[in-house]
Amino acid sequence: MTITSPHLGSSKAWTDAQLLYALEEVVEKELNRHLKVAKDWMPHEYVPFSDGRNFPGVFEDGEAWAADQSKVTDIGKIALVVNLLTEDNLPSYHHEIASLFGRDGAWGTWVHRWTAEEGRHGIVMRDYLLTSRAVDPDKLEQFRMAHMAEGFESDNRHSMLHSVAYVAFQELATRVSHRNTGHQSGDPVCDRMLARIATDENLHMVFYRNLLGAAFELAPDLTMQAVRDVVVNFRMPGHGMPGFERAAAQMAIGEIYNMRIHHDDVIQPVLRFLKVMSIDGLGPEGAKAQEELGLYMGGLDSEASKFDEKLAARKARMAARGRA
Repeated sequence: MTITSPHLGSSKAWTDAQLLYALEEVVEKELNRHLKVAKDWMPHEYVPFSDGRNFPGVFEDGEAWAADQSKVTDIGKIALVVNLLTEDNLPSYHHEIASLFGRDGAWGTWVHRWTAEEGRHGIVMRDYLLTSRAVDPDKLEQFRMAHMAEGFESDNRHSMLHSVAYVAFQELATRVSHRNTGHQSGDPVCDRMLARIATDENLHMVFYRNLLGAAFELAPDLTMQAVRDVVVNFRMPGHGMPGFERAAAQMAIGEIYNMRIHHDDVIQPVLRFLKVMSIDGLGPEGAKAQEELGLYMGGLDSEASKFDEKLAARKARMAARGRA
């Protein structure tokens, strides 16, 4: 959809407030589309409560947690904790997007709907983890307290366009991480649960991706600069949680989320769908941002190839040890 605004001479004149107003019609359209295709689901239907038993505490018959009580793989446990702690910071995320997008009109309706849907993810994941005894419940709660007490501030809170660009990629990254965690979990119940969550995340990505496409039509130069900044400086929202760097490294080796996945399954699909690298008629700043984005993607692909080689060599060494 192309929106004309003759009183604004160029994309440089756009302010956040003007963009929010100009995009309201697009938000309403995407919200209505989302509500038609999104399916409500019940978190409790995905949790094997019959497998649960009491932990020590107020229950005298409680059974202490032990690492061998769950069928979930080690990498699955690591990724599940990272994914859950990321979801736990929902109050901070809501504050961020409500402050940027507002609480009124179509924007506000979307903000609250998105928050409600994301809330389900934390509910079902925590219930699953505790019922299946996949992780130490005491440590999980300690991590939650530490992570939430630290708070969250988005790298892109200074700009509405940067925020829209970020969530277009981040929602897809979250979908991919959940889906791959399910595949690597070793538990079909966990896989089904995370597939359900991933479906939501994909719909959220589509909403923001389409909104980003409309922003390109409105203010192509500014939007291109925002996309360049976001892609070059991208960080997952859970980067501040305890032990994130080590967990992220293990998830990379475990092929849940790494540079190759980030390049092939997250960044490239959004850029390709929006034909970002083919947009023409940009001003000097937009053209510069587009060129820098292309150079960065080439470098990311090269780094991902190096990672692929190292991962393949590691697998070969492990296979050789297994045969020895």
